[in-house]
Amino acid sequence: MDPGPARQTTKMVNQIAIAGVLQGLSEALRFAQASRLDTDKVFEAVSGGAAASWQMLNRWGTMVKEEFDFGFAVDWMRKDLGLAIEEARSNGATLPVASLVDQFYADVQKLGNGRRDTSSLVTRLPK
Repeated sequence: MDPGPARQTTKMVNQIAIAGVLQGLSEALRFAQASRLDTDKVFEAVSGGAAASWQMLNRWGTMVKEEFDFGFAVDWMRKDLGLAIEEARSNGATLPVASLVDQFYADVQKLGNGRRDTSSLVTRLPK
């Protein structure tokens, strides 16, 4: 069996999961900021528990600083999510969160942030 299709589909699984995590992280960060919480203390409190993720551990601090020149670009994420959404139409899966976040990434592109990393998703939410 050719492992190529399985690898491509596994990458889709990864991007679907990341999309949801980054949206949740973006909302959590903006909520903390709107609540005037110390974002460093919030990170200390939540990053060791169930909310912890690679995205939180590696991007929370850069998102707070509005630094988005790391990692995987929004343009590439939209391409990958588009492939996943298309595949879901073929295989009968439902991707409501990934589809919604894909549209949120379209907003980020409209803001001129298509080449920034995927954590720039937070830029579509007001501070």
